[in-house]
Amino acid sequence: MPHFSIEYSANLDAKVDMGELCALVLRTVLDTGLFETGAMRVRAFRAEAYAVADNLPENAFLDMSFRVGTGRSAEDKKRTGEAVFKAVSEYLAPLFETPHFALSLEIREIDPALSWKKNAIHPRLRGK
Repeated sequence: MPHFSIEYSANLDAKVDMGELCALVLRTVLDTGLFETGAMRVRAFRAEAYAVADNLPENAFLDMSFRVGTGRSAEDKKRTGEAVFKAVSEYLAPLFETPHFALSLEIREIDPALSWKKNAIHPRLRGK
């Protein structure tokens, strides 16, 4: 059950196509071969209210959080994180040309005893 969430400051709306960014993240994660297509979810959430660093209006952030189920090695999770961070950093390269942008990524493992799932997409995709 890999869930990838992107939270971003509202001032990025005119600078970043979030739909395209979500598609890039999805492709990058699936390209690792570690995650099943039917389980992947990538979404972006706009933060209307925020304060970044010294509170200049041009300051912006994009924070990525990737929650994954147990069973993958630390090296596999690290490899995935590095691939996603590299792809997103390259996609957002123009934002790093000014001193007003912060990018972050964290991967967390989901405790299986405290996670419930029901997925009707798996049977359809596994039948291919």
